Amino acid sequence: QVQLVESGGGLVQPGGSLRLSCAVSGSIFSFSVLGWYRQVPGNQRELVASTPRFGSTRYSDSVQGRFTISRDIAKNTVDLQMNSLKPEDTGVYYCNGERMMPTGSKLNYWGQGTQVTVSS
Repeated sequence: QVQLVESGGGLVQPGGSLRLSCAVSGSIFSFSVLGWYRQVPGNQRELVASTPRFGSTRYSDSVQGRFTISRDIAKNTVDLQMNSLKPEDTGVYYCNGERMMPTGSKLNYWGQGTQVTVSS
């Protein structure tokens, strides 16, 4: 059974940093894409950053230059380093893993989410 388990959320002051980590069961190479999404109450879940198995990482405009997504092969995690945090970065952050099936269909897996609150 595939499991994605997030950690590292918390309360931080504006301008501060946090590092989120998502532990992936099985090999991270089995996922065609790994990413982080954010959701605030009343809004849809939005992509923050993603890293494909092949190709370039992708960031939302709002976090470009401040956040960095990376795969740690040794730890089997996908991490999100968040710097220069702003109050609008507040939300529940979800780890996502996408697998491409031989039929061409895609399966998406989600973690349980971790709360990030940016406030003074």
